[in-house]
Amino acid sequence: MRVLPLYAGLAGLLIAAAAPYAPRTASDDDAVVGQPAPTFSLPGSDGQTYQLSALKGKFVVLEWLNFGCPYVARHYRTGNMPALQKEYTAKDVVWLAIVSSAPGKQGYYEPDAMNAQNAAMNGAQTAILLDPEGDVGMQYGAKTTPHMYIIDPDGILIYKGGIDDKPRASDAQTKDAHNYVRAALDEALSGKAVTVETSRPYGCSVKYKQ
Repeated sequence: MRVLPLYAGLAGLLIAAAAPYAPRTASDDDAVVGQPAPTFSLPGSDGQTYQLSALKGKFVVLEWLNFGCPYVARHYRTGNMPALQKEYTAKDVVWLAIVSSAPGKQGYYEPDAMNAQNAAMNGAQTAILLDPEGDVGMQYGAKTTPHMYIIDPDGILIYKGGIDDKPRASDAQTKDAHNYVRAALDEALSGKAVTVETSRPYGCSVKYKQ
């Protein structure tokens, strides 16, 4: 049996640790493209309750959010995420940012503090939903922030994955990336089939309750 040198094993571990992908214990098939999206009811940071079942008839985007994550911060700092939110909510798309960070972990804020963070980041989503127990995140198999999902008016999941194809982009490159969410929404809103239905999510691991 061939034994790899110690340094080779260490190098592999370092590469894996640096990769912008966060493994988790739940199956990748918690939410399946082409199948009904898992239903949920969550409180918003605005004090309202949001039920997915009440949104039938509309396109819905789910964005897993953690303002402490540098990948998320980049998409907000560059204006990339707020611009998408403004563009598609203006087209009657419901955009829900879900925070599955547990209390005491990165990204968790009480509602008023969450709203203040969102205002500082120029967020323009329909609502921020609070999932501190992580139940909805686990239902969807959300791995990273951001991790993006699109649901059609019939309640069918039509896209899940990364926001774009450049996980390690600079601020300037972010604006030039191929945005999977934009492409999927444009195709779906025009009545076309979504060309890229899944992609690899990237970002920080979702800070679930232990």
